[in-house]
Amino acid sequence: MKNNDNPEDSGKCPFRGTRVGGAAGTHPQVDDWWPNRLQVELLHQDQPAANPISDENYSEAFNQIDFQQLKEDIKALLVDSKEWWPADYNNYGPQMVRMAWHAAGTYRIADGRGGAGQALQRFAPINSWWDNGNTDKSRRLLWPIKKKYGAALSWADLMVLTGNCSLEIMGFPTYGFGGGRRDAWEPDRSTYWGPEFWDGKPFEESKVGEYKDGHPDKMVTQTLRWEGEPSDENRDLENPLGATHQALIYVNPEGPGGNGEPMDSARAIRESFKRMAMDDEETVALIAGGHAFGKSHGKVTADKIGPAPEAAPIQAMGMGWQNPEGTGFAQYTMTNGIEGAWTPDPTKWDNNYLINLFKFEWKKIESPVGAIQWTPVDLSAPKTPDAHLNGTMNDLMMMTSDIALKVDPAYNKICEKFLNDFDYFTEAFSKAWYKLTHRDMGPRDRYLGPEVPKEDLLWQDPVPVCKHELVNDNDIVDLKKQILSSDLSVSALVSAAWSSAAVYRHSDKRGGANGARIALDPQKNWVMNRPSELKSVLKMLKTIQSDFNANQSGDKEVSLADLVVLGGCAAIEKAAKDAGTDIQVPFTPGRTDATQELTDIESFNYLKPVSDGFKNYHNDKVDFRVPSERIFLDRAQLLSLNAPEWTVLVGGLRVLEQNYDYSKHGVFTDRPGQLSNDFFQVLTSMDFEWVPQNENEMLFNINDRKSGATKYTATRCDLIFGSNAQLRNIAEVYGANDGQERFVKDFVAAWNKVMMLDRYDVKKE
Repeated sequence: MKNNDNPEDSGKCPFRGTRVGGAAGTHPQVDDWWPNRLQVELLHQDQPAANPISDENYSEAFNQIDFQQLKEDIKALLVDSKEWWPADYNNYGPQMVRMAWHAAGTYRIADGRGGAGQALQRFAPINSWWDNGNTDKSRRLLWPIKKKYGAALSWADLMVLTGNCSLEIMGFPTYGFGGGRRDAWEPDRSTYWGPEFWDGKPFEESKVGEYKDGHPDKMVTQTLRWEGEPSDENRDLENPLGATHQALIYVNPEGPGGNGEPMDSARAIRESFKRMAMDDEETVALIAGGHAFGKSHGKVTADKIGPAPEAAPIQAMGMGWQNPEGTGFAQYTMTNGIEGAWTPDPTKWDNNYLINLFKFEWKKIESPVGAIQWTPVDLSAPKTPDAHLNGTMNDLMMMTSDIALKVDPAYNKICEKFLNDFDYFTEAFSKAWYKLTHRDMGPRDRYLGPEVPKEDLLWQDPVPVCKHELVNDNDIVDLKKQILSSDLSVSALVSAAWSSAAVYRHSDKRGGANGARIALDPQKNWVMNRPSELKSVLKMLKTIQSDFNANQSGDKEVSLADLVVLGGCAAIEKAAKDAGTDIQVPFTPGRTDATQELTDIESFNYLKPVSDGFKNYHNDKVDFRVPSERIFLDRAQLLSLNAPEWTVLVGGLRVLEQNYDYSKHGVFTDRPGQLSNDFFQVLTSMDFEWVPQNENEMLFNINDRKSGATKYTATRCDLIFGSNAQLRNIAEVYGANDGQERFVKDFVAAWNKVMMLDRYDVKKE
C-alpha cells in the first residue's frame, strides 16, 4: 500500500505488482517470463461466473419473442438517422450489412473458429481491427433494440438478423434466418489470428506492411500473412488463417500489400474465401452482392483517426476511431481509405454493380487520402449521389478486389452468368449470405425461430431425423452381450467409438458420432482411425444391426451410429470390471446414419487433425511451428474439455491402447486393456527418470532409476501431464492410492460427454 509518509510514494500506483493497461515498461508477467508455458487455463474460458445471465434458458426466451415485431423494430431503426452518427443515404442498411458480414466473416474452415456465433466482434482483438472500423457505431445504434429485448435476444443473433433486415429493406429476398447464437462474455484468448498489434501499431519484428505518409501510428496496409511474392501462384497463406493481412476480415481491397494488381488480388481472394469455406461461385456472389449496397469511406487520412476501441480514452465510453476532422462523421467518415460507391443507387438491390464493372473500362487512381482505387475511363458512365451532400453527384468507384473479378478467367465466367441471369444471381447471393452468417452454427437442431429454412444444406453436415422406435434397456443389455462376444478387442471397440465421436469440434459444432460418418469417406480411411481394424469393427456391428432390425416388430431399429458408441461403452465397462471396478457407462440412443450423398468429402476432410495427442498421432509431413502438446491443448479445447476431463481421458485412453499405430508410447501399464490408473501412478512416480531418445525431444524412454533399464516409452503428449504444473496436480489426484475409483468415475463421465457432444437433438445448451 502507499506510504503517505514517504514523499517518493506520492502519485505512484499503490498496487506495486500490477500491470496497468499492458503498457510497455510495466512489470513482466508469467507468460513474459516463461513464453513456452502451456496455457492450460485456455480450457476454462467463458465460465458461468463471467456470464450475468447464465441462469437464463436462451432457447425458451428467444422463442417467446414476437419475431415479426422484432423485425419491424429493426427495420424502423434502420431508416431513422441519428444526429450523432448520420446514416449514409438516410439508410443504415449498408453499414449494418457490413457489420453482420464482418462478424461472420472471421469464420475459417480449418479449425471452425471465428464466425458470428458468440458476437466476438464486441471484444478484443476483433473489435479493434482496422477493418472493423466504426462497427462499434453500428452496435451502439442497435442498443435500443437490444435494450428492449434484453436477455431474450443475444447480440450475436441481433447482429445477423439486422444484416438480414437491412438486405430486405433494400429489396433483397433473404434465404432465411436461424437464431440460437449464445453470446460470449469475455474475449477469446485462444484463437490464433496471426501476429496481432495493439491499436494498429506492430511489434518491431513484424513491420512488413507499408505506411501512408511514413506515419508509424496507423497501419494502412497491414502485415502480410503470406509466404512468397503476391504474383507467385504457389505462395502459401499461414495455416489456419483465413484473412490475408493482419487486422482484415478477408483481403486488402487495394491488392496484396496494397500493390493495386487485380490478378494478385484474385489469387488472394480465392485462397482467403476458400479458407472461409466458400467456392468460386459463392465468392463472386458475396462480393458482387455485398457491393451492390453502400459505399466506402476515405476522406480523412489514417494518421488523424483516434485509437481503436481497446485503446480509446475512458471518456470515449468504448467507442474508437474518433475523427477530429469536420463533424467527425457523415462525409468525414473514415474506414479503409477508399472513397466512393459502386452503384448509382446504393440502397437498392439491382445488378448495376456487375453491369458497370463489365460495361466500362476502369483506370487506377488514388482516393483523397492516397489509397488505390479505380474510376471509369468513360466520362459518360453514370454517377452516384453523395451519401450526405444533397445535389452532389460523384464518380463510381471500384476497388482492386472488384477489378479482380473481371480479370480472373474463372471469376469472369461466373460474373457473366450472373449478368445474364439476375434471378440466378439473386438466389446465389441469398444462399451464400445464409451460409456466411450460419456456417459456424452447426446442425439445424440448434436453429431457432420461424424463418429457419426447411431444406438441409450439404455444408450443414445433415443427418436424417430419427423416426424409428428406440432400443430399450433390455435391448441395450442384449446388444452389449453380442458385441462383447465377438473376437474384437476392447481396444478396437473403444477406438471405433472414440474415432467416431472425437472428431467433433465445438468451434463450429461439426463432427461427432451422430450420422456414423466413421463408416463413410473420408473419415473411414484416415490413418489415425486405424482403418483396417475399423473395417472389421464396422463389419461386425453391421451384422449385429442387420440381425437385430430384422427380428423386430413394429418400427424399432438400432442405427450403426448407436452401435458404434454402444460398442465403446460396453468395452469400457469390461475394461473397468477387469481392473476391479464395476460401473455402468451411460448410453443415449437416437443417432441416425448419414449417407455418402449427405457428406461433402472435401469439406469434411478439414476435420481430419494433423496432430492428435489423444492417439499420439503427429503427421511428420507437416511443418509444425508449435510443439505437439500445444496442438494437443487445442484439440482438447475443440472438444470443450476442461483440464480434469482432458487429463482423465488421456490416462484412460493410454491404458486402453488407443495409439493410432498400436505403439506403446504412454501405455504405462503391465495390464493393457484394463481401465486402471496405472498411467498416473507411473507418471507421478520418482522411481523413473525421463530421458529423450534424441535431440528432437519428441520421444522419451522411461527408465528405472535403479537398474537403468527402459520400462516404458512416451511422447511429449504423455509427459506434459507430469511436467505442466496444473496438469500434474490433476494427475496426482488420479495417481494417488485412493485414485482408482475416482479415475474410473471421472473417465466415464468425460467419455459420455464426448459421445454426446453432437446430440443437439436431445441436449440443452
